[in-house]
Amino acid sequence: MLRIAIQAKGRLYEETMTLLTETGIKLESGKRLLLLPARNFPLEVLFLRDDDIPQSVADGVADVGIVGENEYAEKKKNVILKKRLGFSKCRLSLAIPKEIAYTNISWFNGKVIATSYPEILKDFLREKKVNADIHVITGSVEIAPSIGLSDAIFDIVSSGSTLVTNHLKEVEVLMKSEALLISNPGLTEDKLAILDEMLFRIDAVQMAEDKKYVLMNVPVENIDKIIEVLPGIKSPTIMPLAKEGWNSLHAVIDEKRFWDIIGKLKALGAEGILVIPIEKMIL
Repeated sequence: MLRIAIQAKGRLYEETMTLLTETGIKLESGKRLLLLPARNFPLEVLFLRDDDIPQSVADGVADVGIVGENEYAEKKKNVILKKRLGFSKCRLSLAIPKEIAYTNISWFNGKVIATSYPEILKDFLREKKVNADIHVITGSVEIAPSIGLSDAIFDIVSSGSTLVTNHLKEVEVLMKSEALLISNPGLTEDKLAILDEMLFRIDAVQMAEDKKYVLMNVPVENIDKIIEVLPGIKSPTIMPLAKEGWNSLHAVIDEKRFWDIIGKLKALGAEGILVIPIEKMIL
């Protein structure tokens, strides 16, 4: 049995639970408990605060964990980064009252900065040779300047709406963050085997993201030109049609590319173009 620690609530919780569902891992339904077993996979989920996850994985309370890169960088625990998961993206930034004119990082010399991430901030200020006081706050960091606790803040920024609401502006981005899968360095062979299977499933789900399966009828004389416009993973699948001089061509493409090339495909004679979503991809 592999124990995974995940955030107990919030956006990271929701996106992690969605990922587990997409990998076919079904958790026991009903009232959410601190420890929740899966029905069809040797996995149990431990719900924790996000800032407790690196410590729990390092200590072996959990075997693996899904945590924001911000907490991974802040806690600096002895864990192994197994995979970047690509969701729950945000950034850690310095922000100041919007009415203040900002020139460069030297503005922070002699200032007080409120944050929940003092270690990341200390490393940055040391690197930039800035002498500022750090005021550690847990909770609503963004209100610190307005109530006189600090001159600036260092905090997570997603959309930036919280900064706007509190009359702050982002002036320096220190790091970008996303969800990470981390593990204890001392996992047994049995637990590593379970983790490998889970990673295999995650890869299959993520590989299919933003990919579409495209089918179209194409004239034989233009197949080479169409292949240049619409490459597959290795090469498109081509099958003859009953209608002489025509083939059916199948390919996988990035969804964001489709509208850029649709005109080229039509100009080369492609017809009956179908676009199908992909749930999983295994290479």
